[in-house]
Amino acid sequence: MDRADRVRSCYQHCALKWVMSERMTNQSLRERFHLPEGKSAIISQIIAATNEAGMIKSDDKVGTSRKFARYLPFWA
Repeated sequence: MDRADRVRSCYQHCALKWVMSERMTNQSLRERFHLPEGKSAIISQIIAATNEAGMIKSDDKVGTSRKFARYLPFWA
């Protein structure tokens, strides 16, 4: 998967979670990509790239903690 595919997949996962009344987290995206917990830095980079592209945004209801961060689609 190239960078654009990963960003698009991250956005689609986030939108799917929103439709299911859930929120995307680092862990949920890691599970979607079938990566072990040790690869959470890669997922963080994908989330940052998707956020930078303006396709997702942070859920402000959780606060600024990176550990408990949740994400929403840009239109939510």
